Amino acid sequence: MTPKIDRFLAERQPDTPCLVVDLDVISANFGALRSALPQAEIYYAVKANPASPVLQRLVELGSSFDAASLPEIERCLTAGADPSSIAFGNTAKKMGDIAGAHSRGVRLFAFDSEPELEKLAVAAPGSEVFCRMLVANRGAAWPLSGKFGCSAEMAVDLMIKARDMGLAARGISFHVGSQQTEPGAWQAAIGEVARIFTTLAEKGISLDLVNLGGGFPIRYRDDVPGLLAVSEAIRTAIARAFGNRPPGLMIEPGRILTANAGLIRAEVVLVSTKGYGEPVRWVYLDIGKFGGLAETMDEAIRYALRTEHPDAGTGPVVLAGPTCDGADILYEHAGYRLPMDLKAGDKIDILDAGAYTASYSSVGFNGFPPLREYYL
Repeated sequence: MTPKIDRFLAERQPDTPCLVVDLDVISANFGALRSALPQAEIYYAVKANPASPVLQRLVELGSSFDAASLPEIERCLTAGADPSSIAFGNTAKKMGDIAGAHSRGVRLFAFDSEPELEKLAVAAPGSEVFCRMLVANRGAAWPLSGKFGCSAEMAVDLMIKARDMGLAARGISFHVGSQQTEPGAWQAAIGEVARIFTTLAEKGISLDLVNLGGGFPIRYRDDVPGLLAVSEAIRTAIARAFGNRPPGLMIEPGRILTANAGLIRAEVVLVSTKGYGEPVRWVYLDIGKFGGLAETMDEAIRYALRTEHPDAGTGPVVLAGPTCDGADILYEHAGYRLPMDLKAGDKIDILDAGAYTASYSSVGFNGFPPLREYYL
């Protein structure tokens, strides 16, 4: 919450639900990240929040971009990004999208399988590639392991094939999982990457890039390791693994740049119970999983809430969304408590919601419109 957002909400009183983002917070977060890891090139994970004002601000700040689709690439280009500053980071791309990105000047691509490598060799000949390695995601609130990455052994073979196919084999990438709360996760992965570098050097391939991915955590309801703790773990691991010949580094932050820059203002639709004398109230909001709060799945991301009754006594609640879908329950087991005098029509602010909300908002499910967005 910032004074700028507070003033906007008080003066405009926008219809809910809506996302309100203070772009100056994104600027401050970018500066903090650059200071903490000055040796790493920042590739903003566009999927976190692809809004044009966010991309334009990051272009002004000198950011590069990690795009997951051709439309995301086009958004970056429209915002003023140079194609050389864009990496196509999705490891499963259509041939036509690879060709489209290549024709627009994108030259850095991710892959994690031989069939994807073959597509790159045909549709983006001569491009630079990095192979995504599968790593453990223990400690992450939103794991990404399983779907993306290959074994270290396979990564070695694939990088050799990349060279033989006429592609520029640049390096190895990994992702320790989104909202990673164990700095040691990066250290373990970096050690494995260094072994791949050594193996490939013995085979005549000199890699020069490590993509550390994202995963930098922010505080929602609970404390997490700070940026300095994570960056120190990374610096220590790089020094230990590579000595006085460190590779180039790139990072793909999303949440840590945009989450705390915004909040979602929602409205209470209904407060009810399921039986007489039942102590747990059900609080239905006008936003749910399908309106932008997909990361509440399995109660993984637990947003802090602010109500208009800060001094009132509280009681246990289940929080649910507005749709006629039984899966649209946000929090049932996380121990949320809200004011006892909460009622329909009251406003609730969902804090630190600037990342992975509007980009998850569905269009038209149950007739609800996508999440309204305001950028200040």
